[in-house]
Amino acid sequence: MVRPSLARRAALAVAAGLLATAGFDPLALAWLLPLSVAGFVLSVRGLTLPRAALIGAIYGASFLFVLQFWLRVVSWDAWIGLSGLETAFLGLLGAVAALLQRFRAWPVTVAVAWLAIEAWRSVWPFSGMPWGRLAFASADTVWAAGLPYAGTNGVGLLIALTGTTLAWLVVPDGGRAHRTTAALALAGLVGITALPLLAPYRPPVVGTTRVAVVQGDVPGDGSDILLDHRQVTRNHRDVTQQLARDVATGDEPQPDFVVWPENSTAVDPFGDLEIGTAIETAVSAIGVPVLVGGLVDAEDPAHVLNQGIVWDPETGPGERYTKRHPVPFGEYVPWRGSWLTDRFAQLDRIPRDMVAGTRSDPLPIAGVPLAMAICFDIAFDDGLYAQVARGGELVVVQTSNATYIHTNQVDQQFEITRVRAMELGRAVAVASPNGRSGMIAPDGTTLRLAPKREQAVLTADLPLIREVTPAVRIGEWIGWAAMAATALMVLVAVPADAIRRRRERR
Repeated sequence: MVRPSLARRAALAVAAGLLATAGFDPLALAWLLPLSVAGFVLSVRGLTLPRAALIGAIYGASFLFVLQFWLRVVSWDAWIGLSGLETAFLGLLGAVAALLQRFRAWPVTVAVAWLAIEAWRSVWPFSGMPWGRLAFASADTVWAAGLPYAGTNGVGLLIALTGTTLAWLVVPDGGRAHRTTAALALAGLVGITALPLLAPYRPPVVGTTRVAVVQGDVPGDGSDILLDHRQVTRNHRDVTQQLARDVATGDEPQPDFVVWPENSTAVDPFGDLEIGTAIETAVSAIGVPVLVGGLVDAEDPAHVLNQGIVWDPETGPGERYTKRHPVPFGEYVPWRGSWLTDRFAQLDRIPRDMVAGTRSDPLPIAGVPLAMAICFDIAFDDGLYAQVARGGELVVVQTSNATYIHTNQVDQQFEITRVRAMELGRAVAVASPNGRSGMIAPDGTTLRLAPKREQAVLTADLPLIREVTPAVRIGEWIGWAAMAATALMVLVAVPADAIRRRRERR
């Protein structure tokens, strides 16, 4: 059998990586993801481990450098550095996939390894970067029905297994019996994928709450929330006061609480009289608690907190949620003061390091326990799983996507939020300064959506749900189990492969 040249394999890897990118917004052709996985598997099949790692990295670069091109608005260094780091994980996966394909049951073991790499890069280094997980593209697909049952890890594993089985079906060194077995396996996967459609998850609703989301807009071209951050706060005050007037005239029903976005104040409202007064004015006008997103000074002057603050019209500021996953090199500087960070002058734009929050209990507001996320927190499993398991009945996402408002990141993040709604079995309210603000039903349906770069108020009666989905009960264990299993498989496969090659030489 003539094996494809390394150049042809590289071309296949590039094409497969671009197919993966097309599975996410703005194209959102998620049905291409199994084809992408299959292309990846075939491109590394039969290669030595170093060559497979190279081809895997080529796949990763064509996938993640394109998918995360929005990072360029932070800096070109951030785009190259973070995408390059994530590409290295796909290079490692290439070597592992080539190794595991030398043994039986490789469609299963390679799919498990795929999930293991996704889970690993979602938590490390620093707090990880989950962007590009297969399940994050599943909102409008047949796989979505499985989210409340198996979670993002389980659905991601199913998508990867579909792709590896497709590769098994078309490998050139299989006979008719082999292809029959692969076809039957693929048909079985289709049946498993469709099974949740026969029993869609519908948790009981224990009540409703009326939520108002305020989108106040950002001055200038909308991409720099710090350009005139005081005006951003005034905008949210003014829109909330207008909502109060509409309530007073009967044009709008009174909300139970109001949500402002992340960075609705970019200075500490407890130390800045103007900002604190603006918030007090808005809260007093609407007469219900307002969840304010603000940067708050930490005890250490070198640190800052990114918080959602419950501001009550009678008792003032109360309980808070602190962002769990600040962005490395964007909101804090690892190894600050070292020879490495001192080489990049742009890091001077981050004078204080944002401290990660640890809250795992729901945040109460107007009698409703909220499962909270601030911006990129929505892409991480730990905080939302913990808060829903502890009684969170509604999810609120405060985000500040102004930096990325002219990129695909805004829509990609909103799609991740829809996936989370289905996985958690909870309605979600999303507040952003200038887009995407919206309301999402527990089945992932978008109930309300504000136009980008406009002032808007979204109101809706959202269901409150207490039942915990099987996905939340499983939590992150599928991902951790995949990592452990892959490590064990590699430990066994490396010496077994060495023995096999020695026998072949003899």
